[in-house]
Amino acid sequence: MATIKDVAKLAGVALSTASYALNGDSKVSAKTKAKVVAAARELNYRKNGFAMDLKRSRTNTIALILTDLSGPYYSELIRSVQDVALANGYDLIACSSMGGRDSTAVRFLREKRVDGAIILAHNIHDDILVESAGERFPIIVMDRQLSSNHLVNVLVDGEQGGYLATRHLIQKGHKTIAYISGPSNSYDNALRYQGYLRAMQEAGLEEKSKWRLSGNFVREGGYSATKMMVMQGELPSAVFYGNDEMAIGGLKAFEESGISVPNDISVIGFDDIQLSEYVHPPLTTVRQPKHEAGSLAGHLLFQMLNGEAVNPSYTLTIDLVERESVRSVEVQSGNQPA
Repeated sequence: MATIKDVAKLAGVALSTASYALNGDSKVSAKTKAKVVAAARELNYRKNGFAMDLKRSRTNTIALILTDLSGPYYSELIRSVQDVALANGYDLIACSSMGGRDSTAVRFLREKRVDGAIILAHNIHDDILVESAGERFPIIVMDRQLSSNHLVNVLVDGEQGGYLATRHLIQKGHKTIAYISGPSNSYDNALRYQGYLRAMQEAGLEEKSKWRLSGNFVREGGYSATKMMVMQGELPSAVFYGNDEMAIGGLKAFEESGISVPNDISVIGFDDIQLSEYVHPPLTTVRQPKHEAGSLAGHLLFQMLNGEAVNPSYTLTIDLVERESVRSVEVQSGNQPA
């Protein structure tokens, strides 16, 4: 089946331009629109749900599409969006994007089963979002920078967050610092890693390839990556985990290996989930404005549904939260597991 990307390629236009043309956007010239429509006909391209979208009534429901519905970060985000939806007299459907292009979440987007959507799911491709967004179906994207009509970005400054976390460790005297990453295709992970690298480069420090491990943003992944690090023998002075879930898994792995945090190794996370304050030791982390981001995304979606103009992109700031999992060091040396 042909996709909008195929149509754009055949017509010789950008993906967003093809989407505008097929949505009847007045910004696209008549000549370009005719070229895109001709390409769509040649490829027998049909936009699922498009005709229905032109005549359907509102469902008074919005969707929140997430990579995973489990975990404290997603739970808090769901609550914040639900509060806004209920205040506007709408229902909220939260669903997982597991299954990619064949998932229920993608069908919600293509067939317009709801009135609009908020996306935090890195495995839903850009072309699906650009194709689905329309005047009667606004989309808020929270996990990537994507420019298209009727599509708005609500982002957190992850690069600065990664920089602050790493810089904090460096200022405490740490010189060998590992980064445990999330999924390789995650926009959030890429930003945090860029911030880590920037701080390391500024300090004249290098990342060691043997400590370049992935925990996939889940607690079990952080645990396994940390166990792998311990098995290699030499430990860094500090570890920056790409999120708190992985850091909490790492704390458990260190404890089981007889390695004391922060006496033997310092640990810092990212997100500031509620549990991070109650683990032992309490986790130093970067606070991500989860509730604020969800509330803002919800408010923007309803403004768009009401035909109000909004900015194409919003970026929220982050804060460093100091607790007890990081200590200052005087002389840096390779640590050995006990």
